[in-house]
Amino acid sequence: MLKQPRAVWAVAFACVIAFMGIGLVDPILKSIASQLDATPSQVSLMFTSYMAIMGVAMLVTGVISSRIGAKRTLLSGLVLIIVFAALAGSSNSVGAIVGFRAGWGLGNALFVATALATIVTASKGSTGQAIILFEAALGIGIASGPLIGGVLGEHSWRAPFYGVSVLMVIALVATSFFLPSTPPTGRKTSLADPFRALGHKPLLILALTAIFYNIGFFTILAAGPFALPKSGIIQIGWIYFGWGVLVALVSVVVAPIVQRAIGTVPAIIVTLALFTADMLMMAIWADHPTVVIVGIIASGAFIGNNNTLITEAVMGAAPVERPVASAAYSFVRFCGGAVGPYVALKLFGEAPDVHVHAPFWFGAVSVAVGVVILGLGARTVARTTHGEVVEVGSRDEAEAVLVGDLD
Repeated sequence: MLKQPRAVWAVAFACVIAFMGIGLVDPILKSIASQLDATPSQVSLMFTSYMAIMGVAMLVTGVISSRIGAKRTLLSGLVLIIVFAALAGSSNSVGAIVGFRAGWGLGNALFVATALATIVTASKGSTGQAIILFEAALGIGIASGPLIGGVLGEHSWRAPFYGVSVLMVIALVATSFFLPSTPPTGRKTSLADPFRALGHKPLLILALTAIFYNIGFFTILAAGPFALPKSGIIQIGWIYFGWGVLVALVSVVVAPIVQRAIGTVPAIIVTLALFTADMLMMAIWADHPTVVIVGIIASGAFIGNNNTLITEAVMGAAPVERPVASAAYSFVRFCGGAVGPYVALKLFGEAPDVHVHAPFWFGAVSVAVGVVILGLGARTVARTTHGEVVEVGSRDEAEAVLVGDLD
């Protein structure tokens, strides 16, 4: 597995940097709010714009890559990330950062929507080994993003943005030189395909479940730092580093074991119920920093488990091409990722010391709604999964699994 062409390592390195962007801003949220005189809800729009544009872009990435090829799509995404991350770091207002984060989200969507497919195509050995390599890159990126954001953020809140831009320049050069040309292949997809896919009830049930799950997910990312007023930038970075490590380990190691033991749909329901309980714990004892820290880190296990399990369910949820099903699902679920942070931090109001409990109550109720939706539709979804692990054996299928893994 480790004896791969340089092209594979170049794309894997770029994957690490791309996935850093999810948690990179967590440690510097309070610093940005303080130095740019912004409210928590205004700062949360950095998540909203990033996730909203990424969700919409998922509808068009297949259209683009099927026409210009994977390499050009990858490079286009990298260029956009470089430009918009640097512009965000140079901004003097939260509004400007929010706008540039939207551009960053577009670049991230273009890159990651074809990265796994490219690794599978270019790698030596089995498809399974290539996917493990990708999952390792994903895990390193998710885990290291908050820590790097904390270390660089100690010097300036601008530094993490510039750091991503510089690292992506290295990834761009490496990908340009080492990845061979990849002309477009397969059927050219249309913008209407994902919307047609949502007409299939099992996929729609999973997508609606994921909206409410993602509200809870991004409430953890956005509200956590503001619930820890006495924690500094580097401390928050370490907390979310622990969260990211659990996301990575559980998604790769634990989730397949749980799935084989009790089946895909029951495992998702149990995981979401435990996530709800975790957020309820934080909601009740939000004024106890130790409880909030433990709750944040523990949530990584539930998020990692659910990400893998729900991806498996989506793969067989509709009788359409897997990239199309995944694009439809991701578009809907990222609505939750876009709405959750803003509403959660809006609940802080002007007195976060008084309303510190509210965001976590909001997150807990949202995830519980997801449990109810999936519980009511469990039989419908279960008929399409049968608790089986999806074997990724082609470039299109690999692309679909990646889109499902973006959380």
